[in-house]
Amino acid sequence: MPLNQVMTYLAVCAQQSSEHKVLSFAAKAADVLRFATIDRIGRDAQGELNGFQRPQVAAHIREIRDYLEKPDAVLPNPIVVAFTERVSVEELETGVVRLSIDMSAGAPGLVVDGQQRLSALADLDRDFQVFVSALICRDEAELRRQFVLINNTKPLPKSLIYELLPTVGDLPPRLSRRSTASDLTARLNFENTALRGYIKQHTCPEGIIADTVMQKIIMESLSNGVMRELIRGPKGVERCVRLVSNFFEAVKKTWPEAWHGQKPNSSRLLHGAGIQAMGDVMEVLAERAGARSVEDFRDGLASLKDKTAWTSGEWHLEGEVRRWNSLQNVNRDVALLKHYLVGLVKADLRRKAKLAPAPLLESTPAPS
Repeated sequence: MPLNQVMTYLAVCAQQSSEHKVLSFAAKAADVLRFATIDRIGRDAQGELNGFQRPQVAAHIREIRDYLEKPDAVLPNPIVVAFTERVSVEELETGVVRLSIDMSAGAPGLVVDGQQRLSALADLDRDFQVFVSALICRDEAELRRQFVLINNTKPLPKSLIYELLPTVGDLPPRLSRRSTASDLTARLNFENTALRGYIKQHTCPEGIIADTVMQKIIMESLSNGVMRELIRGPKGVERCVRLVSNFFEAVKKTWPEAWHGQKPNSSRLLHGAGIQAMGDVMEVLAERAGARSVEDFRDGLASLKDKTAWTSGEWHLEGEVRRWNSLQNVNRDVALLKHYLVGLVKADLRRKAKLAPAPLLESTPAPS
């Protein structure tokens, strides 16, 4: 292989994981951008997730660049780069190695941490060396796992971390539970469902409903509700997605004026408080009335049709009168709205149960 297609560095090798190699070396920022890329998160036409880095923050990059242009600027924090292929490590002496990076097919590295710093350095009109921490991973799944674990302790947007979780295995229990909810949320948002395009995610910034709110009602259902049983067995994920989609299709048909063309600030139905409250309504109808289809849910929602104030009017909540838009996405308001809506639905189900004809008993001949 021609020498100009191989970049070599003397590096210090840290004794950490037995399954990974962790190296540290100094390199010019321009060279880091030659052997590593910043892979922006996005989705393809089929809705499949690719990449993992958040979008650039222009203001932040300008601040870093303005600082680095000063002659006495230093940048001790390393850029973290991960490799899964086309690198080799030759041990020279204890703790010292030669890292060779094969550039014949383009940049094999991916920036895991430090993308804003690196972007700022790209615009700098001078040579500037940075420390690079290189992590050699088994495969891309392991690379994504390391990205999530490294960045979960830093102030990255939680929605970005949560959207990546379904692509990562071997997670701590706290993140593993969120992963299933995040997968279902993404399917609702990118597959052919009633919520397609409605959920705001990093890969769907034009969405209206907060992804964390949708994940919350799904996690509650998976823990203690109807999805706990639905998720088990073959096609469990599809059954859960269809249940939520059918419910929200019924919601849209019950209150079209409060859904279509609205946003959270113009309709409390699309607001965090409304979505969470409707999540509890879905649970009651699914568990107590066995609702599964759109028509089943529409029948159950009919009792709420004229008793809501999604876009105007007042709510009468436990003797408390509230303007329609005074409900906020805080625990007390969400609990008030949940209690009100669920109470009405349960009362309607009790009424229907009383009106239902008693089952016919087979007559038995009298003893002779």
